[in-house]
Amino acid sequence: MAIATKRKLNFADTTPSGLSPPGARHSVLYFAFSLSIVTYLDRVCISAAAPFMMQDLGLSVFEMSIVFSAFTLAYSLFEVPSGWMGDIFGPRRVLTRIVLWWSAFTMLTAIPRSFPSLVAVRFLFGAGEAGAFPNMSRAFSRWFPLVERGQANGILFLGSRLGGAIAPALALLLIRHWGWRASFCVFGAVGLFWALLWYRWYRDEPSQHPQVGKVELSWIQQDTPQVNSADGVKTDAGERKRIPWRRLVTSRNLYTICAMYFAFGYGLYFYFTWLPTYLIKVLGFSALAGGLFAGLPLLLAGMADLLGGWLTDRLARAFGLRIARSWLGFFSFAACAVLLLTSTQIPDRVGKAVLIALALASADLALSACWAVCLDVGKSYAGIVTGFMNTFGNLGGFLLPMVVGYAVTRWNSWTLPFYISSAIYAMGALCWLGVDPHARIDHPE
Repeated sequence: MAIATKRKLNFADTTPSGLSPPGARHSVLYFAFSLSIVTYLDRVCISAAAPFMMQDLGLSVFEMSIVFSAFTLAYSLFEVPSGWMGDIFGPRRVLTRIVLWWSAFTMLTAIPRSFPSLVAVRFLFGAGEAGAFPNMSRAFSRWFPLVERGQANGILFLGSRLGGAIAPALALLLIRHWGWRASFCVFGAVGLFWALLWYRWYRDEPSQHPQVGKVELSWIQQDTPQVNSADGVKTDAGERKRIPWRRLVTSRNLYTICAMYFAFGYGLYFYFTWLPTYLIKVLGFSALAGGLFAGLPLLLAGMADLLGGWLTDRLARAFGLRIARSWLGFFSFAACAVLLLTSTQIPDRVGKAVLIALALASADLALSACWAVCLDVGKSYAGIVTGFMNTFGNLGGFLLPMVVGYAVTRWNSWTLPFYISSAIYAMGALCWLGVDPHARIDHPE
């Protein structure tokens, strides 16, 4: 309780006016928002192109599922290395490399003429895109104080949900006019433009940016320790220590965060993979209505991201980080589990679709808290911590399509996958109660 009270006093007393000054850090938000849109445009557009690719390349449904999973597997495997690179070399260079890589392989998706070559391209695409969100979170840890990181993450993930919502329709429009191969070239070119602007404008330390004045820099660094440590480290904003790998891999707090995010990633990928099929083939919606209901969860989730970002920051000011992160996450995930379970108990198909959409919005209400807590505990190692968390989230996403496919094939049941997802979200809610946002990685637990 004493720690939480101290945090509240720090939040309130950071500036004489207590008001957030305008400044260059808001440009970082514009870059983050556009990055997340482009990320999900490139990631989700293949779902719209899949029927045309299967017909053109002669792929079966099972082969196409392997193509999907190749991306998710590579994305999971390379999250931690890419986050580590961001901590060592800085987000300016690493994000530029990431976006250039994934843009190139998005365009190269237009080239394969066989199943093996397509799997290879999508695997390399996933490997290249890994680390985008951990490195942007790393940038947030340098450019935003604690009181603004929730809102910053909310804006970041609003862009991801908007990108995921508009990608299928935009991809189908491009495919209709120029074919599926050309659509990948168009999507890839957008990322090249982003990378150029990012590298020219961004600096890893706000103190090095000519547009950051003294007032804004003081606001940004309001909760950065300014005392020398016993081992000679200057400050959090100074030289970095060696990566504490032993402390990382033995941190119960970090594993609890990863287990929580595994639950989130597992449920999320249902919306990216099987939801359109469920709406059209199982619930019997038309293609138009199914498409609208498939986009509804992402639109609601985008609004929840903004609300959740504001809410976690507001709760942090009023009650401290424990309530702002852990308890917000618990209630959000628990509500998601209840909504999914309830959707299986009502006969009305519209009601089912709406409850499924609300379930994702409920989980996304805690998404900013998920990423903000990584900055709370990671500090100078935020890239690695978020990399660990996102690795487990995407491993959950890797498993879900196969679990759903097996349940439907083995028992001809679409209800069982919802029971499983609901149980996993409930597990994630319990994990939230074990997360301690005050247990910093650079301090012994």
